[in-house]
Amino acid sequence: MATIQAKVSRGHKYWYIVESRRVNGKPRPIVLAYLGKAEDLLRRLQGLTAGLKLKSYSHGAMAALLSAAQRLDIPAEINRHVHSPRTYMAEKPIRNNLTVGMTLLLGAIGRICMQTSKRGWWAWAKTTSCEYLLRCSLSRIDSQHFWDLMDALPIDAIPRIESVLVKRVLSQYAIQTDTLFFDTTNFFTYVATTNTRCTIAQRGKNKQHRYDLRQVGLALVVSREDFIPLFHLTYQGNFNDITVFKSVVESIKTRMEELHLDLQRHCLVFDRGNNSKKNLAMVTTTGLHYVGALSPSHHAALVDEALEHMNERVESARQEFLVFRDKRVIWDEERTVVAFVSDKLRAGQIRGLHQELAKAEKNLTDLQERLKNPCSYHFKAAVEAEERVLIALHTVNARQVFTFSVCQNTLGGWDLTYAKNLGKIDELQEEMGLRILMTDRHDWNTAAIIEAYHGQSFIENAFRNLKNPAHLALRPQYHWTDQKIAVHFFICVLGYLLATVVRREAIKKASFVGSMDALLDTLNNIRLATIIEESITPGPAKATHKLEVLDAEQ
Repeated sequence: MATIQAKVSRGHKYWYIVESRRVNGKPRPIVLAYLGKAEDLLRRLQGLTAGLKLKSYSHGAMAALLSAAQRLDIPAEINRHVHSPRTYMAEKPIRNNLTVGMTLLLGAIGRICMQTSKRGWWAWAKTTSCEYLLRCSLSRIDSQHFWDLMDALPIDAIPRIESVLVKRVLSQYAIQTDTLFFDTTNFFTYVATTNTRCTIAQRGKNKQHRYDLRQVGLALVVSREDFIPLFHLTYQGNFNDITVFKSVVESIKTRMEELHLDLQRHCLVFDRGNNSKKNLAMVTTTGLHYVGALSPSHHAALVDEALEHMNERVESARQEFLVFRDKRVIWDEERTVVAFVSDKLRAGQIRGLHQELAKAEKNLTDLQERLKNPCSYHFKAAVEAEERVLIALHTVNARQVFTFSVCQNTLGGWDLTYAKNLGKIDELQEEMGLRILMTDRHDWNTAAIIEAYHGQSFIENAFRNLKNPAHLALRPQYHWTDQKIAVHFFICVLGYLLATVVRREAIKKASFVGSMDALLDTLNNIRLATIIEESITPGPAKATHKLEVLDAEQ
């Protein structure tokens, strides 16, 4: 039984916790703990330890992501493919005691947790438990550190690294991959127009409407379950979807074979923007099964027949649809066609149509007043005035709905009269909300085909995450060469892969229900407290690490 005993040394009384134990058959007092002087003990009991310092760090996300990365052995796999092109550096360079693989992993974790530049990485990292978990100093990591080590990863090694890592994810977490979803997006950059060394950043149709800036494209394939990224490609920003799809079909097939996925049991889902006769012929040649979409405007006869014979009711994703199903030869191949009307899509398209027509009518009204003034425009013929009206009616729908005529008035100006064709509006609304799907999965039921296509929302969710300014943000990318941009995109997709793995674990082990954003916020709010107590006797301070009190969700 332990007791408190005092010892006097040099006129001072010191207290100890002592337990009596037998040593060689004789009882001996054994000191279990030193308590110090009475006033020291009093301060401890009152919780007012002299020299006590506290600091807390964001811990949950860092710990979860590093743990997942360790299980997948990410740094080692990256390091196998490292080859520095610089003659004054080692083939597999190490900077500040960090390898290329570890550096890219830390960069990926930084993109997951908080949007930051390479220069600002340490300013964020020192607010986390990263140094404590890795047991090394990271204070010297700056933008130059990242640039030097990113330079040592060849672009052609990225697909090989990704293939191995995805294979490990599929085997360790038993991800269902029966249906895969393909889509593309783009990210604007601030690469200068005068930069001729960078060929991957080009001007194109930017999805954030930054047509004034150069952009880089990203193609992605994700799984139905947990949105795991299985394949990505960084491509030139001026390539359209059809061109990109044609260039990646064979690569997607190769990746599926590397992952040991049975082509006969898997189905690739893609949007209508990727369609062309040649592209579908390539898909058929590779042996991939698919579900795609057709543009109603390109298949008018099919639309008319579908709207007339849409009488089968199908329930899919808790919605009931009126559908039309048939087999048709489209682009020299027999395909199963499913047409249906989505009420949600229809309502949105009708709202968009009326907004579009209202804007066009306002443009016509404003132009009508300006044309009356002979000083506003100096048209020599009615044809020139009509061309100006067509500019005001800048959309296809507006030009179909509005009819107009222009004639010169006695003052030298022009009189514009216009009318709205209400019958044409009804006709346009009749075809709105229509989806036409096609597939070579003739044995699938109609509901399964519709559900597969609706799964496109999974990859759209992945793109939303990669454009989320709080977590997983691919932008900003402060790189100006093709190689650095490709490696930066790889870092961001690697970060997204890690985040999806952590989310899957949270769902399976903790029954987590919520978005990726909510999960990362919750994990970031789990904090590790460091309690530093100055030593009474000469020697280093004592540090104790404890998690802060967690709530039920954490």
